[in-house]
Amino acid sequence: MSDYRDEDPRIHGIRTKIRVVPNFPKPGIMFQDITTLLLDPKAFKDTIDLFVERYKGKNISVVAGIEARGFIFGPPIALAIGAKFVPMRKPKKLPGKVISQDYTLEYGRDRMEMHVGAVEAGDRALVVDDLIATGGTLCAAMDLLERVGAEVVECACVIELPELKGREKLNGKPLYVLLEYYPEA
Repeated sequence: MSDYRDEDPRIHGIRTKIRVVPNFPKPGIMFQDITTLLLDPKAFKDTIDLFVERYKGKNISVVAGIEARGFIFGPPIALAIGAKFVPMRKPKKLPGKVISQDYTLEYGRDRMEMHVGAVEAGDRALVVDDLIATGGTLCAAMDLLERVGAEVVECACVIELPELKGREKLNGKPLYVLLEYYPEA
């Protein structure tokens, strides 16, 4: 990374608050635990502020948060930029009519659902999650949004695991991340 994020002192503070948990949820996974970031009000606020600074004034009409950690970051971003928040949920968690999308993630398969009518054709969407690994989750969210006629402006994550090449699966859709994680050799 050689952009302004390297020079922003908030990034270092955020980085120091994220705990890495080896072998969770299964052997070989280095889980990026953002719950420790949430324990520090300044680091959490800095995280939200960095996203808000990027998206304020970009005419985003919907922030789509991916279950579950996208629900933590998405609503405060949506409120601050004047957009609605739409939850992207795991199967059978939303009441009413939904559309769904199957996808592959780093350690298995899953399905994502969104309420029918929550997003309309012409909405400008931001997809928010805590982390991009293989890119399957973000792709599923973008597919759902685009199927109903929304324009996905960008995907935003706190952390990227570049070695898993998830960015490459986004078909050129912009991805903004605050931190990249490289395992120690």
